Amino acid sequence: MSTNVPAPAVDESMGGDPAGRPVGVDGTRVDISERPAWSVDGFLALVVALAVLGVGGWQFVLGAIANDAGEGGVPQLVGGGAVTLLGILLLASLTIIAPGQTKVVQFFGRYFGTVRKPGLRMVVPLSTRKTVSVRVHNFETNELKVNDADGNPINIAAIVVWQVADTAKATFAVEEYEDFVAVQAESALRHVAMSHPYDNDATEVTLRGDTDVISRELAAEVAERIILAGLEVIEVRISALAYAPEIAQAMLQRQQASAIIAAREKIVDGAVGMVDSALRQLEAQDIVELDDERKAAMVSNLLVVLCSERGTTPVVNTGSLYT
Repeated sequence: MSTNVPAPAVDESMGGDPAGRPVGVDGTRVDISERPAWSVDGFLALVVALAVLGVGGWQFVLGAIANDAGEGGVPQLVGGGAVTLLGILLLASLTIIAPGQTKVVQFFGRYFGTVRKPGLRMVVPLSTRKTVSVRVHNFETNELKVNDADGNPINIAAIVVWQVADTAKATFAVEEYEDFVAVQAESALRHVAMSHPYDNDATEVTLRGDTDVISRELAAEVAERIILAGLEVIEVRISALAYAPEIAQAMLQRQQASAIIAAREKIVDGAVGMVDSALRQLEAQDIVELDDERKAAMVSNLLVVLCSERGTTPVVNTGSLYT
């Protein structure tokens, strides 16, 4: 269940401004979004770097030979060293990106961009690269003990499926985005669980009876909480839901009583219909004529037979109906 939630109005107390941008502790805005970084094919860059290293090494060797021969090989030594250093910088600029991963590139502390294309790539020399996975993640929250809308203690847990949508925000807007998701998911789960009853006879949304509605609501709330970190929610599902052990037995008895009452209502409705049908057929076919007192006795006997939990023992009346 993919969830596309618009950017919420972030409260300053939650680390944001009305525009939805994260705000630092000192009030400065961390206004940064992902952008593509400069990169080229790494295999071509590898060939160039090896060629530059070869030329630099050859020039260095020629300079050393000329210097030993007293022919002034210092310029060749310096030039060969510089070219060799350039080749080393080119080699150091190569990076490997696996499928489902990205490289967040920083150049002397500034965000330079993100490389998403997998394979061997060459980026800006003297830059630092941090690997950020954009694969789908999932985790199960701890089983939380909360009170539902009716005040009953329940144990609840959920599975959250998410992924990184903006690598720049995930890297710079929060400290550890994986821990951030875990904490915010548990907070959202508590809020949703406290907003609905576990189960009741009313028509309102319940945790046990409306799992799809609860899952959508929970996914929307988690997405709203983690959007400032550049993360998106794919799906949220309730994985565990039960009454707390201290009231589980009492609630089980309550559910059993409700089930027994519902079953009894069906039995009584059916018995009344059968008795009414029997009386109508007796009158229609003129099998026997009963007065009100005999009808009442017959109705009573039929209801006892039809509503009894155990089989009844019939008594055959061999006497007359009237004394």
